[in-house]
Amino acid sequence: MGCVVVKLVDAVLFLSFLVMAIVVPLFDSQTCLPQEYYPKVLVDLNSWYSSEYGDYLVVEKPHFFMGLVWMELFVLWPLSIINLYALISAKSWFKTTCLFYGASMTTSMVAIISELIGSNKAPDTLKMIYYPFMGIAVLAVLRGLLCSSCDTPTVGKKPVLAARKKRA
Repeated sequence: MGCVVVKLVDAVLFLSFLVMAIVVPLFDSQTCLPQEYYPKVLVDLNSWYSSEYGDYLVVEKPHFFMGLVWMELFVLWPLSIINLYALISAKSWFKTTCLFYGASMTTSMVAIISELIGSNKAPDTLKMIYYPFMGIAVLAVLRGLLCSSCDTPTVGKKPVLAARKKRA
């Protein structure tokens, strides 16, 4: 049962890392980089999103939000790509990078969600867009902290099961 849960969590995280690897450079970076760097269709799509869902953070660009977007560009985006690679190739350091990603994203989401709730300017639809990111962040932290029941326990370089067979 534990292995199935870990595989399900990994699938959810893989999908979220893939989305972040695409969305951050194409959309989120428009908040802090000149719009001349982007095709008109991406700029129009970003404008449509901010007006349709009332994302005043993207429109008003408060300083704390700009800092979080820069952090997203320099920390979360590379970690998303690294975590995609680690998941695909089953790297042993995946839990560590997943923990870094989750802790960083949790910190960002606490600041953003606190602003959305405290300002009373955010419509419910905007809050419902940001809440799942907090869930993904917590899931990434838990995946980084919890042991995987799918891993074969090892002693030194030999699997424990192989060492037991030699003794018998």
